[in-house]
Amino acid sequence: MFDTASLTRKPSARIVLRLGFLVWYLRRIFINPRYQKMRDYPSSNSIISIGEVLWDLFPDGARFGGAPANFACHAALLGSQVTMLSAVGKDALGDGAMGILRALGVDVSLIQRLESVSTGTVGVDVDKSGKPSFVIHADAAWDRLRWMPEFEAVVADADAIYFGTLGQRGRESRKAITQTLQIAKKNSARRVLDVNLRAPFFDNALIRESVAMATVVKLSDDEFQKVFEACELRELSDPIETLRALRRKFDLELVAMTRGAEGAVVVTRNETIDQPGVPVNVCDTVGAGDAFTAALVVGLCSGASVRSVVANACRVASVVCGHAGAIPSSSILLKSDWSSLEK
Repeated sequence: MFDTASLTRKPSARIVLRLGFLVWYLRRIFINPRYQKMRDYPSSNSIISIGEVLWDLFPDGARFGGAPANFACHAALLGSQVTMLSAVGKDALGDGAMGILRALGVDVSLIQRLESVSTGTVGVDVDKSGKPSFVIHADAAWDRLRWMPEFEAVVADADAIYFGTLGQRGRESRKAITQTLQIAKKNSARRVLDVNLRAPFFDNALIRESVAMATVVKLSDDEFQKVFEACELRELSDPIETLRALRRKFDLELVAMTRGAEGAVVVTRNETIDQPGVPVNVCDTVGAGDAFTAALVVGLCSGASVRSVVANACRVASVVCGHAGAIPSSSILLKSDWSSLEK
């Protein structure tokens, strides 16, 4: 979505100007009456995304990212009221991240701005199949996210809370995420874990405790082995049976496993859905899982049938795979009219 020829920890004036232009451009698009009508979908659910906001440093430049931030943008584009809980630095990258989130309709009023640390960055390489690998830089602003009393009222009114494992690598941020989830549990909100494992920032205890805090779990087939081992499940010959065992052990509403081009399999209390993928010419797969999860959560909150929601989530993910970066410039095309889905 946003590329620069180079990026340093202290961005140049050129990068600052480009960030400013990007925010202006996004605001112009999303206040244009031509597009505004496309945003007015019948969705009144309130979603919170908590965790990392950062910039992915690709070989050809920097792109806005972080799984919770990507999720927040897609959920907002899909019609939900989304609040982001995170921390960024008081720097140009922090300004750019805040501007992008605002322009895409995400409430940033509770994002913390920190002087002592920089906005997070991640080195990204993409292989020939479009699959990314990551080098996550240490001691980022989002590691310092701290609980604030102002969070409580917003969390109490939320229909769903999204979180992951990477956002819990810092002691302060993990404490804030845990406290947020405890309030969400008290208020019977969906607690959606996107496992999103990033070595070396996880262990079996973190995975197991995160699953235990969730009501919905999304993982990829690459993460499948690590998750079932961490959750001390007996290995079964059929992966779907293992997913069912995971759901039963933690009394989950739903477990979703994405399988790249092969689509996704979803297990609920009453059904198992084996959803084929949607063919697409892959540019890269960065952010596809975040878009899938956003469509899944927004659809579940809408009351549509799980089967129709999963089919639409795979379609949304396929669109992201056809573009560079986690939030393609054509994200407006991802809009889904949840009223048209089968209830």
